[in-house]
Amino acid sequence: MAQNQSDDTGTAPQALPPAKRRIDGIDAARALAVFGMFAVHLGVASFGLLPEEQGWELHSLVRGNSSALFAFLAGVSLALMTGRTQPAGGDSLRRAVIRILARAFLIGLLGFVLDAFAVPVAIILTYYAGFFVLALPLLRARAALLWAVAGTLAVVGPAVSFLLRQDLFPAGVRTGALTSFTEFFLTGYYPAITFMAFVFAGMAVGRTDLTATAVRVRMAVGGAVTAAIGYLGSWVLLNPMGGLDRLTEAHSTYLDGRPLSSVDPEIAEELRWDTIDAAHSVSGQVPTDSWWWLAVNTPHTGTTFEIFEAVGQALVVLVLCMLLAERLPRLTYPLTSVGRMPLTVYSGHILVLAVVVALNPEGSVSGPYHLELFILGSFVFASLWRWGVGRGPFELALGAFADGTVNLVESARADRAPDRGAG
Repeated sequence: MAQNQSDDTGTAPQALPPAKRRIDGIDAARALAVFGMFAVHLGVASFGLLPEEQGWELHSLVRGNSSALFAFLAGVSLALMTGRTQPAGGDSLRRAVIRILARAFLIGLLGFVLDAFAVPVAIILTYYAGFFVLALPLLRARAALLWAVAGTLAVVGPAVSFLLRQDLFPAGVRTGALTSFTEFFLTGYYPAITFMAFVFAGMAVGRTDLTATAVRVRMAVGGAVTAAIGYLGSWVLLNPMGGLDRLTEAHSTYLDGRPLSSVDPEIAEELRWDTIDAAHSVSGQVPTDSWWWLAVNTPHTGTTFEIFEAVGQALVVLVLCMLLAERLPRLTYPLTSVGRMPLTVYSGHILVLAVVVALNPEGSVSGPYHLELFILGSFVFASLWRWGVGRGPFELALGAFADGTVNLVESARADRAPDRGAG
């Protein structure tokens, strides 16, 4: 997984720019994204320290937002790997592209392997690898263009997805986390038409000077405003403008085409809550039986309002994590340690879940205090490994594979160079 390290710039040693300090806050935010996915994968029954009501609130907060933050930070890492505020070009860009493709190949392969364990979790890694490839054409873009592309995807993408899924590519039965190009782009758990907005927004952030106070203030204010637009815009459409009632009429089999006003007010309210529950159960994209679905902002719906909320929250979380990591480096050491090896920790938790499922007669992954144990185990492992070794084991393997691929390609280019000069 892409790391924001000075040795991940994608340049040859002789072409490296002056070393830049690692931004530990990015690692802290990445760790929160991983832990958020822990919480979703393990479920509310695994929250030992929280009462059920607060557990559901936490689950609602992190569901969808954690995977969006993960993709957003992937974009940040891509920008940091390719020149930070000055996009790489020439030989440096070529080597960076080779590294990214090599990483994408290995991460995608790992995603398919983890999915084969049949753990009841939507593995994000194969999608993640595809996002890296789709980002390649904009590696030289600056922040303004990247924000424009992210905004266009956020506004236009949901309607395009709705039309395509309604007329040409209806969602089928899912047999794995990712089984086809249609799922990757449109109908899967993490469709690219939605998630590339997060990646490009992250790249835009990575193209700015994240150490500058003015940049951080703009990120925090802009994030809060963007999240508020996502929330308030959806609320206005669903409530004062009657979108929730129209959705209920389209969704409810009880009404059988009748207007909601034709039933008892108490029944009507129950039917509205059924529709709200249906919106919260979406996993990837909204149904196509009513355009009003595009007005919801619940997690994993892929609507404009959900994207705005998720990007806004990601911006605020990143700023807070950067401030916290800089002011309390010792206290946040375990958190930033997890964030330095997210591929190891994410993959490790899938493997542990596979063992838990195998040992559980009911095939359940949940149990009292499972979430706390997973987080504590991640803290201990990551902190000790970072102290004793440095980069995580999976990150070391990924880096070695990427570097080996670069060396192989560069050697092949050097061998062909005399042939191009002859004759």
